Amino acid sequence: MIDTLSDAAKRLHQAAEAMTGLKAPTMPFDPFAIAKAQGEWAMGLASRPADLLEVQMEVASQWGAFWSHALSGGEPGEAPRDRRFRSPEWQDDGYYRALRDAYLLASDQLQAVVEMGGGDAPTKSMMHFLLDQYLNAVSPANFAATNPDVVARTKETGGANLVRGFANLVEDVASGKGIVQRRTDPTAFEKGKTIAATPGEVVFQNELFQLIQYTPTTDKVAAEPLLYVPPLVNRFYMIDLDPSQSFVKWLVGEGRTVFVISWVNPGDAHKDKGVGDYVTDGIVTAAGEVKKRTGHAPDLFSFCLGGTLVAIALAWLAAQDRADEVNSATLIGSLVDFADMRDWSAFVHEGHLDALDDHLEAQGFIDSLELQRLFAAMRANDLIWSSVIQHYLLDKPAPPSDLLYWFEDGARIPAAFLKSYNRDLLLDNKLAEPAGFEVDGVKIDLAKIETPMIVIALKDDHVSAWEAVYRGARDMGADFILGGSGHNAGVINPPHRNKHGFWTGGDEMPEDADAWLASATRHEGSWWPTWTKWLDEKGSGKTLAARKIKDGIEPAPGSYAMMP
Repeated sequence: MIDTLSDAAKRLHQAAEAMTGLKAPTMPFDPFAIAKAQGEWAMGLASRPADLLEVQMEVASQWGAFWSHALSGGEPGEAPRDRRFRSPEWQDDGYYRALRDAYLLASDQLQAVVEMGGGDAPTKSMMHFLLDQYLNAVSPANFAATNPDVVARTKETGGANLVRGFANLVEDVASGKGIVQRRTDPTAFEKGKTIAATPGEVVFQNELFQLIQYTPTTDKVAAEPLLYVPPLVNRFYMIDLDPSQSFVKWLVGEGRTVFVISWVNPGDAHKDKGVGDYVTDGIVTAAGEVKKRTGHAPDLFSFCLGGTLVAIALAWLAAQDRADEVNSATLIGSLVDFADMRDWSAFVHEGHLDALDDHLEAQGFIDSLELQRLFAAMRANDLIWSSVIQHYLLDKPAPPSDLLYWFEDGARIPAAFLKSYNRDLLLDNKLAEPAGFEVDGVKIDLAKIETPMIVIALKDDHVSAWEAVYRGARDMGADFILGGSGHNAGVINPPHRNKHGFWTGGDEMPEDADAWLASATRHEGSWWPTWTKWLDEKGSGKTLAARKIKDGIEPAPGSYAMMP
């Protein structure tokens, strides 16, 4: 115990010295916009005194019933499906169960009160976001005295876990990156060896991207090659994680010629690169290079923001009678109509966008750490507070996770791109208008796309709500699959794991997404084979001798994926 305290004291001293050199960060958001939203909400609530009184009476009744049941030792109800409370003590021990149920009841009541307040949809979203952050933070699972796992661990170590955990906290703060930087073991994977390790070569590059072609593992391959377009915010290798669940490795093994775009991690030199540059010098150039190398127009497949860019690229090609440069397109978890962004609408506000513009002008790009913090806040229980418990209260090492390793290996986004994306697409929703958005003077009209297209949504997606993705698919006349699980995990679903499941429907796509789901057919396992069957139907049906790489520039995953 003395050694533990001595080691912790030494680490605290070193961390304190490091903290003295930290500078106050600039803010890519407007605090006055947050205050205004709170004021509008409060005024709306104050204008409904009768409704508020009714809610207060209902709340009093609920608490009366709660305490009557808790103090009488009544039978516990069904355990909630909440991972924060999965330890058996939360259900079996009356003390912890009462803490849990009181917290969950208060949370539901506060959410209902927020819904009563005033303001437009973004104001409501901001209030729900702020309340969620508060409720997530004050969960009894986050405190040493009210978490049964932490209590047991503290007894086991004589309190050493709390001492070391506090040292972990101070070290993280001193790093200048904020708290919770230990979601996964950063030494557990090595790019090119244990992750992003499928053999291949960089075969083309320009200032925006490297084009990677993967080494075939079958004698014959489908005639039409595949080209993956990733989002800008993360590296491409979400589809090439641990080899046991690598999407790329599986596709190559299925007889596909696979290419991927690996975006550059932009710096000052890319400050003025906008959406149009990534469409024309990125996607269109890459598709042309793939066609030149294989003799066939590629099947594009894309994820998140990458899919939004693919839709723009298809419309741009169609407007110039060049649609034959792409054989088909797949958009996974991608929005093209931003009218329904759910909680994300809280950040699409003139005040926030003005503040972000100033931040971008000074910096030239949005840093990956800033983007990670925003995404983590939207899933705070999974990406923030679970790590607080593990590292600051339990003092347990972060487990290895290939998906979290990829998530933390973020990339920057250029200032010009983000300004246009935020204002033209998110705020003004110009893609939803006929010819509302332009690329190099070319009107972008998604209705003009004739390229065969399939859209894949993820049912528990917290970034791109599946209903909004469905609406985009319906508007573009695309085929549609609904996969299980969330934004990232739902994509990485190798068939041998038989997880998540997926839904398919007929040709009819009703206006209401829930109506589609009600009549859809649920399938067990992965959507990957169903998707490749769709690719076969849209292709020529021909197979060719495997395409060997003869002019590689450097081995995959390439130097752009290694850029800090």
